[in-house]
Amino acid sequence: MNFTDINRYRITRFRTLSLIFFILPLVTCPVSGQEVQKRKLTADDYKLWGYLKPDQNSPNGEWLSYAVQYENGADTLYVSNIYKSMRYTFPAATKSIFTADNLFVCTDKSGLHVLDPKTGKKEIIPHITDYTYSVAANLLIANIKEADLTSTLLIKKPLGDKKTAFKNTSGFALAPDGLKLIYSTSEQGKNAVFLTNLFAVNASKCIAENQTSVFSSLTWQKESKAVAFFSKSNTGNAEALHFYTLKNDKLFSFNPDNYSDQTQKTAIADAPLFPVTISNDLKSVFFAVRKNNSSAVSAQDSKVEIWNTNDKWVYTQEKEFGRFESTPKLVLWEPEKGTLTRITTEELSAGMLTADLRYAVLSDPKQYEPQFDFEGPRDYYIMNLTTGKKELFLKRMSASFSGMYSSPEGKYISYFKNKDWFVYDIKRRIHTNVTEKSGVPFYGKVHLLESDQPFGNPGWSIGDKEILLYDEFDIWAVKPDGSSSKRLTRGREAKIKYRLPSELPRNKRLLYGSPLNGTYNLDRELYLSAAGDDGKTGYWRWNKNSAEKPLFYGDAFFDKFSSNSKSNTFFCMEQRFDLPPRIIMKTPSRENITIIESNPQQKNFNWGTSRLVRFQNSKKQDLKGVLYYPAGYDPQKKYPMIVYIYEIQSHTLHYYSNPTLHNEPGFNPAVFTAEGYAVFKPDIIHENENAGPSALDCVTSGTNKIIELGIADPDKIALMGHSFGGYESSFIINHTNLFATAVASGAIVDLTSRFLTFGVNMRRPDMWRFTHGGWRMGSKTPFSHRSDFDRNSPLESVTNLKIPLLLWCGKEDTQVNPNQSMEYYLALRRLGKKCIFLQYPGEDHTLLNPANQEDLCRRLLQWFDYYLKENKNADWIAKGTS
Repeated sequence: MNFTDINRYRITRFRTLSLIFFILPLVTCPVSGQEVQKRKLTADDYKLWGYLKPDQNSPNGEWLSYAVQYENGADTLYVSNIYKSMRYTFPAATKSIFTADNLFVCTDKSGLHVLDPKTGKKEIIPHITDYTYSVAANLLIANIKEADLTSTLLIKKPLGDKKTAFKNTSGFALAPDGLKLIYSTSEQGKNAVFLTNLFAVNASKCIAENQTSVFSSLTWQKESKAVAFFSKSNTGNAEALHFYTLKNDKLFSFNPDNYSDQTQKTAIADAPLFPVTISNDLKSVFFAVRKNNSSAVSAQDSKVEIWNTNDKWVYTQEKEFGRFESTPKLVLWEPEKGTLTRITTEELSAGMLTADLRYAVLSDPKQYEPQFDFEGPRDYYIMNLTTGKKELFLKRMSASFSGMYSSPEGKYISYFKNKDWFVYDIKRRIHTNVTEKSGVPFYGKVHLLESDQPFGNPGWSIGDKEILLYDEFDIWAVKPDGSSSKRLTRGREAKIKYRLPSELPRNKRLLYGSPLNGTYNLDRELYLSAAGDDGKTGYWRWNKNSAEKPLFYGDAFFDKFSSNSKSNTFFCMEQRFDLPPRIIMKTPSRENITIIESNPQQKNFNWGTSRLVRFQNSKKQDLKGVLYYPAGYDPQKKYPMIVYIYEIQSHTLHYYSNPTLHNEPGFNPAVFTAEGYAVFKPDIIHENENAGPSALDCVTSGTNKIIELGIADPDKIALMGHSFGGYESSFIINHTNLFATAVASGAIVDLTSRFLTFGVNMRRPDMWRFTHGGWRMGSKTPFSHRSDFDRNSPLESVTNLKIPLLLWCGKEDTQVNPNQSMEYYLALRRLGKKCIFLQYPGEDHTLLNPANQEDLCRRLLQWFDYYLKENKNADWIAKGTS
């Protein structure tokens, strides 16, 4: 995991500062002869820096909201006019929207704020605990906590005087069409659920009543045709599930006692992973049940953990993910028929539904266990939910759902197998390889420290007519029967990677474990994200007639794209290492317009720049790296340099870094360059079964390239890496004299020990990291190929180390066992070599305590100053026998 990337997006609480330090519009260049005298950035200045977060833009395209966030506590939400110098501030505000008539709404501790930014008229509704907004009815629906701790549901026009209030409410849910509302009440032992039309809110209709149970978890069918909700006991257990259809005015109730037998008592499971889902035809309701196990374990029973080598899963994995007899099971309830169909079972405990809710894909996660990859293969069965019949449709298939999807209309299931995409026609029961004739690979490097994977299946065209697939650069539309395919973009020729910006490979919407793909109209214009091999990024517009054309594209990092169809304007955030993030806009008549630029104070300080550097390793493989020039760079000088390594990092070329001492892994290029260091982040290509030597080759080749450029002082270069980068660093320094010192944190130094480590955070052995993970050992083990493990282990070559080494780790690290760093420290202590080991109590793999973060960053600077700048003032380094 690249913790540098994570840290640039980590949002901390805001810092209270005077408005001069808040984000301001872009300052024009100074008049000739009035150049600002820049000064050195120091740690005392870091407090001036904040984080810019784009928020909303108004329907008329005239107003923009954005947040400014600082490290030590204050936060401010701004509403700014795009064309005029008008701005409003809302300290510590959240959950903001623009209404259909361009009013701005947000909440803070004082209540719900409603603002007409055009006139400045404001309203505050106090004691709001939650709210939503209906675009269709132009109404605010807000829950108010009264002084007597009861709740009132308020419905009103934004800034309007007319209000409707419902007393003693306990929950509410706005229909997807925005025209209807369901809410529950609880008063004097009487509980009820009401349905109201938002254009006639005083004519609410009671659809359910109960004297003893509270109604909760109000859920709408996606077309607003029906609702479902639980009735719960005073202990919070769901006693019944209720289903109401609006057209027929019918209420159905599911009581688990009526569907249990003597051997298997059933209870409703109100679990986040099993939300109530209603089919389009209103005939099926999906939810989860569990065994109603009332037997208690005796207090005198032993708490012994039984770890048996021939168990399918190890004890903790079984405890966390197994025990299928007691985990929630997905069921189908057909209210009109009064039937219940069990979908997942103890035997086939894993399941996903097709998007049309007509079929389920089932499997047994333990089928081929024990095995030693992260997840084992399994056989997949498809279940017809109308007939209940199951059929085997995939044999010994990878368990990765990142390569298996239902088409949006549920006609097909796509999956990735043997380096190709397949489409299964559910109705015809036909598997088709749809990429074998394309002539390009649809797999490659996707995630850090993982072997090749499919580039992705972002969705389908309308009507499930074509499946959309990614190759390394382009987007393809392929007929599901494989009869034709077309490349929608032309990225391969220009080495530009095009993607649909809504695609989030590891954070898709899920339907009971099934990733939900998007539907795209290929007859309309699409917006694409783009990343060039030369470091350029941006957004492009595409249509089937003129292909792709750039909207925002250049030597910068662009993200947070949005558009306003009414004003035909486009927004995104732009940044470079030397350009603080700013929100820019494009209109049909004007090129990029800067709306808001963050951190204008940067212009007062010397600041570094970044550059993409190309180099080759010894095998003549083309590689890239990011070089950061020190602040105030003088081409006549050679600078001390810090080389920071992990795996592929060239995509971070234009990432802006706020200078701060609060960095989880301790690395911050803005801080290091401000202190006069050059910083280099070379890409690394890991070879199978040769992670250590291949890292050595790439890093030394890249570092020598920077030396050749005349930037780095060859006698004053440090190596630094965390986690897998700590492993690479501790290996490399044993096999080269290129570095004067090094920092290896959270490092893995003994591969045999790591192979036999239990991964606390994953609840399973770490052996899976050696198959298709960072070390790429395949089926090799220390028992069959010990020499390969030893050859790649830093501990085996530790006697070669000739430079001082700083180690650090969190003392409660659950990602990498701290004993790894302790082994290395003890080896170096026994060998009489210079090493200091910092352990941070209470910390995990990275540091989260701000005091520890600051301590680490200051010590890192002192360490590099000591060995690269000959500044010997740090007593904690100097003391000892050598």
